[in-house]
Amino acid sequence: MSPQIIFKCFSLILLLLSACVFAGEEPVIERVLTLKTATEQAVQDNPDLAQMQARAQAMAAIPSQMGTLPDPEISFNAMSLPVNTFNTKQEDMTQLGAGISLAIPFPGKLALREQAAAFEAEAATQSVTEVRWRLLSEVKSTWWLIFYLDRAIQIVDSNHALLQQFVQIARTKYEVGEGLQQDVLLAQLELSKLLDQQLMLKASRRNAAASLNALLDKPANEEVRLPDKVESQLPTIKRESLLYRQAETSRAVLESNRQGINAAQSRLELAKKDVLPDFNLGASYGARANTPAGDKRADLLSLNLSMNVPIFAAQKQAKAVDQRTSELMQEKYALQDQWNKVRSQISQGYNDYRRAKDQVVLFETGIVPQARQTVASMLAGYQVNKVDFLNLVRSQITLFEYETQYWKALTEANQSLAQLNAAVGEEEIYE
Repeated sequence: MSPQIIFKCFSLILLLLSACVFAGEEPVIERVLTLKTATEQAVQDNPDLAQMQARAQAMAAIPSQMGTLPDPEISFNAMSLPVNTFNTKQEDMTQLGAGISLAIPFPGKLALREQAAAFEAEAATQSVTEVRWRLLSEVKSTWWLIFYLDRAIQIVDSNHALLQQFVQIARTKYEVGEGLQQDVLLAQLELSKLLDQQLMLKASRRNAAASLNALLDKPANEEVRLPDKVESQLPTIKRESLLYRQAETSRAVLESNRQGINAAQSRLELAKKDVLPDFNLGASYGARANTPAGDKRADLLSLNLSMNVPIFAAQKQAKAVDQRTSELMQEKYALQDQWNKVRSQISQGYNDYRRAKDQVVLFETGIVPQARQTVASMLAGYQVNKVDFLNLVRSQITLFEYETQYWKALTEANQSLAQLNAAVGEEEIYE
């Protein structure tokens, strides 16, 4: 076999081995985190929400325990056993016995205990819903903050490229004697300012990404990539009074407070019943051995009924009623305070959304297009020495600020929508 054929065969083997190795490797695809995906992952993986769900499940297991009678007690005993001989046949009263007893609360007490626990379990369930809405609001607000920072960084990069062109134009005009050196220095200074803004924006972006990763139960340093484009059309929301009415029935924290009132009312009724006695019912059976002469002794059966006597009712049960009455008033005041907070949250979100939406329209249809036209006009005038360089740079910086403010307003509008959803407790807040 010739050396050329051997070389070709060896090359073919290497090619096949390379194909086999790389065939098992999958290309690394950086996934885009949409807002919908972020909210779904948060609801599924967030540990704070998970621990609230576990707490609600634990609370749901309590009512049946509170409404069930105590476990009966079984006892074994030896009565009247002579210690000199320990002979069970010696004395007539000697007996070996077994007994059972059961504590029975006064009728109605168990039902009230179960009822109070059921209301508390429902309040815990409503707390899960409240935490879920708060989580969704935080995720959406953080996601939109990252989206805004991405747009701001893009605008800085774009303006950096434009200012570099301005520097080149100023330098060219200076070299041919038609410009000033201060124009070149001014443009370089603005470039340095943009670099400083870029550093700050990127640092803020990393912090926001770490916060979002924490909400999604991911490593804080994991890369977060958002889509480049989103729906910029802002919806029309319902009137403020309608949102109030909607939140009164749908906001979970209000329902949780109502269940707290119900639980406090049940505990008050239970405290009033504590002046009534609880009972203890028992029975025991005593087996006696035959006499030494062989005569049979009869076995003995004992029954007993006992009850507690609340002789310290003024210092104990009456004070418990006072305590439960105050706790009931506390829950009622807490509900009223929470309702005031809910209305305040709705009003703030409503006003913030309307303001941000109006700003979006103003920047999108008026300010930004006019600023772009101004920059284009200034650049054309500068190239023919009709506009000084300082005004040209100022117009470009102004355009940069307006474009950034547009994306900030759009972000704040969507963040306000997320806060309104959480404040009302529903997604359907639109007309």
